[in-house]
Amino acid sequence: MQTGENEQALRKILDMTRLISILLLGLHFYYYSYKAFVNWHLVNQLGDKILANITLTGLFDNFHRSKTIALVFLMISLLGTKGRKNEKLTFKSAILWLLSGLLLFFMSYFLLLLKININCAAIIYISITATGFIFILTGGTLLSRIIIKRFSQGDIFNSENETFPQEERLLENEYSINLPAQYYLKKSIRKSWINIINPFRGLLVLGTPGSGKSYFVIRHVITQHIRKGFCMFIYDFKFDDLTTIAYNTWLKTKALSSPATAFYSINFDDLSRSHRCNPLVPLAMTDITDSAESARTILLGLNREWIKRQGDFFVESPINFLTAIIWYLRKYKDGEFCTLPHVIELMQTDYDDLFTLLRTEKEIEVLINPFINAYLNDVMEQLEGQIASAKVAMARLSSPQLYYVLSGNDFTLDINNPQEPKIICMGNNPQKIQIYGAVLSLYVNRLLKLVNQKGKQKSSLVFDEFPTIYLNNIDNVIATARSNKVATCLGVQDFSQLRKDYGREQADVIMNLAGNIISGQVTGDTAKQLSERFGKIMQDRESFSINSNDTSVSRSKQLELAVPSSKVSSLSSGNFVGMVADDPDCKIELKTFHSEILNDHNALQKEINSYQDIPIVCKLNNEIVQRNYLQIKQDIQNIIHYEMDRLISDPELSYLIVRK
Repeated sequence: MQTGENEQALRKILDMTRLISILLLGLHFYYYSYKAFVNWHLVNQLGDKILANITLTGLFDNFHRSKTIALVFLMISLLGTKGRKNEKLTFKSAILWLLSGLLLFFMSYFLLLLKININCAAIIYISITATGFIFILTGGTLLSRIIIKRFSQGDIFNSENETFPQEERLLENEYSINLPAQYYLKKSIRKSWINIINPFRGLLVLGTPGSGKSYFVIRHVITQHIRKGFCMFIYDFKFDDLTTIAYNTWLKTKALSSPATAFYSINFDDLSRSHRCNPLVPLAMTDITDSAESARTILLGLNREWIKRQGDFFVESPINFLTAIIWYLRKYKDGEFCTLPHVIELMQTDYDDLFTLLRTEKEIEVLINPFINAYLNDVMEQLEGQIASAKVAMARLSSPQLYYVLSGNDFTLDINNPQEPKIICMGNNPQKIQIYGAVLSLYVNRLLKLVNQKGKQKSSLVFDEFPTIYLNNIDNVIATARSNKVATCLGVQDFSQLRKDYGREQADVIMNLAGNIISGQVTGDTAKQLSERFGKIMQDRESFSINSNDTSVSRSKQLELAVPSSKVSSLSSGNFVGMVADDPDCKIELKTFHSEILNDHNALQKEINSYQDIPIVCKLNNEIVQRNYLQIKQDIQNIIHYEMDRLISDPELSYLIVRK
């Protein structure tokens, strides 16, 4: 530890060393310019006797020996110099002084060889040599003032410190999704793997538009799971991007599955390439709670603002009303007319006929009594508030194209049925997102109830742009379907988008339940939340303290965020951060990753060029679609006429007829 006494002693030693250097240089001048000193009358016998004794040491045997020894002592004195530090000084200026001084110091020898007056030669030689000596002293002093340890300018974003080891092993099993990648670690690029070995714990894929969610992640989820024999449901927001990938992958693998997996697609825009499916198929609706779930899903899908108002009187009343109609058609003739188009048409009938029909079913009596009482008591404002919102919303679904698809039975929604495994793709249209999204929400809601059962095959559910449809119980699927081998992949652009469409509470649940997360570029609160989720790593820290005498450097290690939110907000397309979940049978120590997913672009483009188009299911014309549309309307009229005649002709049931 330095003290004031130590520093003072060191200073005296340095001053003495420098004085020795000056004395040696002075003796050099006196010896080699002796004649000039004689002419100047600057000699005496004592000095000559001392100089003679010094000469015996061999100091002056060579002209440059005494100068070199003087220079050495000067350099020694400069080693301990502590000047006032200056961050603006550079090595260039200091070395320029040093080189100039050395040149003058040693090249002045040639001045003595000039044939000029000895006195003039001595003066010039001594002046130039002394000037060189001073330049060397100046350059050495400047070197001591330069801050040698400068702040690092090569890593201004702290990229080196924020790198960390990642999983480089390929960990594969019969369920896994494995994405090849590369990452940066301490000035080197290393190969790695993103191993989603347990997809049943949920996979959340985040990223703003263009970040590469579908191209780098979701397409591989689809292709790898189909190759591994998964049954699959795919919600294709921009039909037919993902559907084409799934269809062509299925073509290559369908011969390997036993029993053979069937492929179906639903598309409301091109009916010739769409299969038909009734989401309210009677066999899948075992009790009235199924009807209630379907009613809630379809109405909340059509009225997204109701999601945040669940429990309100004017939200629950339309849901109860629709529940009653669905369950009535489910019970009528064992569900012969239980389809969503028939439900829509029955809702639009007159209150007298509608309430009369609904009163004949005892199981829904408790649901419809408030509506009937309001009607009979002429409380029409309340009744319209309860029913009109449901009727208006459902009326938007009244179109021949939707009726055609929703009223058929080409397949059932139990995709993981061991006897009839299926791959089902359902397409949306960004221009008709509100209408199609509500219908697709109903499909998926019914499908989830059938999929999440024991004794079924492994299945995978992929939702591109997940917030564009509403699923009331998707959190339960993620939380409970793991034991039933149901893998869920949700594509979301941003957490705020999920909150807007699902409400804060349910969005938080979905976000926190997903065990596997892969995120491209996201900003704001999403980036901050992900950064905190990925945790911290030990990073090197350096601090500099500059004072008039010295520069002190303090080094330490500190826990800092492995992936700061600013880095998540600036990811390039194809670069992803995330965290994977492991399995008891396959532990993963390095779960967090920050890497670039490697796609073989040429091979993928070649594969895309060889894709086959989705085949035509059946040849349709507008007449067939219109005939189906009119038949559904006629079915409802027939039901009303038949039931009214039956009630009128039976005195014991005539009391059920509502007349105002």
